[in-house]
Amino acid sequence: MPSFSQKVPDDFTGTERIDKYIASLPNGFNRSKLKSGIQEILVNGNKSKLSGKIRAGDQIEIQWEDNIPDNIEPENIPLRIIFENDDVCVVNKEQGMVTHPAAGNWSGTLVNALLFHFGMAAIKQANEGSEQEIQERRRPGIVHRLDKDTSGVIITAKHRAAEEYLSQEFKNRNVQKEYALIVRGCPPKRDGVIDTLIVRDGADRKRFKAVDENAAKNLRFGEDVERFERRNLPQGKRAVTLYHVVAIYSNYTLIRARLLTGRTHQIRVHMKYLGCPVLGDPIYSKKDSLFPDAQMMLHSRLLKIRLPGEENFAIFKAAIPERFKKMIAILREKFPREYCSRGIKIKEENLEKS
Repeated sequence: MPSFSQKVPDDFTGTERIDKYIASLPNGFNRSKLKSGIQEILVNGNKSKLSGKIRAGDQIEIQWEDNIPDNIEPENIPLRIIFENDDVCVVNKEQGMVTHPAAGNWSGTLVNALLFHFGMAAIKQANEGSEQEIQERRRPGIVHRLDKDTSGVIITAKHRAAEEYLSQEFKNRNVQKEYALIVRGCPPKRDGVIDTLIVRDGADRKRFKAVDENAAKNLRFGEDVERFERRNLPQGKRAVTLYHVVAIYSNYTLIRARLLTGRTHQIRVHMKYLGCPVLGDPIYSKKDSLFPDAQMMLHSRLLKIRLPGEENFAIFKAAIPERFKKMIAILREKFPREYCSRGIKIKEENLEKS
């Protein structure tokens, strides 16, 4: 984590706000950068705020998430283009690429690559205004996103009108998104629906968890009010995922999943909720003994959407990645029988033709 350390000279006179003082230094930072990424401010070892006052002899220590750049720069990063016209660009995103600039990833993102691909100039960063305004400036053309470790189809807009149109299509759920994934464990049945609320995990703000929307119906006599409120009054958003089992390899399952809503980490959280976490998921799964170095086995394989000015839906597909093919080959060799511990037995389907 970047840090800044500065002692106020002994001959400094009067008092000054911390942010103003640092901005005045030759090696200082402007106030907007300080405000956007601060994690902790210490003055003489005691916690303080940017508005706190400093005096002669004070020792200032500041830690921030990272230094926000002045601009989002175009970067010559190869892209696998699935489709492109004057309105949109559909990309098969590589695993490991962040969708848009954000804390910890201000370069090397899909947005940086698209700016170069479109021949656009750098975009001045926005550090002030509402959160929505800041985010819109940092992710031009991005109307939905894929997690860093998720590969596959993502559609982007090439101008503001197309962005507004696509955003509305996603908001109204006039799109179909389908994923391929390999999980640890086996679902309770071949075809199923996961319908829950998704809420932030109180123990870790970077994680989410699924909560049964009908949990109150399961309340047992004798449970106190505090437990009732904790279990049954979540402030989350409804999330619905459809899944279909393609193949079973003992304790590993190849699945197709379709999203009816678009919540952060939705498939990953729902698979965890089902007791079948995505293999290689660094947040919701544990290290696997057979595949200890597995990357996250989640791939956006299909997007069905109506493009601007078109009446019919277009379907875009991203081929199954090599990491899937290699793992499936190992699983087929090691577990030739198509069964799982829950008693489900199926014939393996051809994922690429489905």
